Amino acid sequence: MGRIVAIDYGKKRVGIAASDPDKLIANGLCTVGAHEVLSFLQAYTGSETVECFVVGYPKQMDNTESESMAYIKPFVTALGRKFPDIPIKMYDERFTSVLAHRALIEGGAKKKTRQNKGLIDTISATIILTSYLESIRNTPNP
Repeated sequence: MGRIVAIDYGKKRVGIAASDPDKLIANGLCTVGAHEVLSFLQAYTGSETVECFVVGYPKQMDNTESESMAYIKPFVTALGRKFPDIPIKMYDERFTSVLAHRALIEGGAKKKTRQNKGLIDTISATIILTSYLESIRNTPNP
């Protein structure tokens, strides 16, 4: 069984999370620079079996694509070329940064920790993956 890897792609930083092999739990892995993400994933897939990539899909409240799709689309294309045998799924990421920040506050994180944008990106990727895992568990098989 392979893992599912979630990617919260940003212009500067990319949050990455991965499931356990049974696809029950989402774990934040790290945040890497946008220019390093493909090489990071190459190394990761060299040591772990990855069944699927889930990339955060930024949408507006009216369900249209956000402006950040201008740099996410080329990344998804590059990801598909680098890993042609691993499916890529886009998954709604609305409010993940807000939820990540709220989780830090509710967890009692100090202000300096809450200002760590890399940590926010990793938590956002974990939230995307958790939501995706719940959606596939709650969808009956066709």
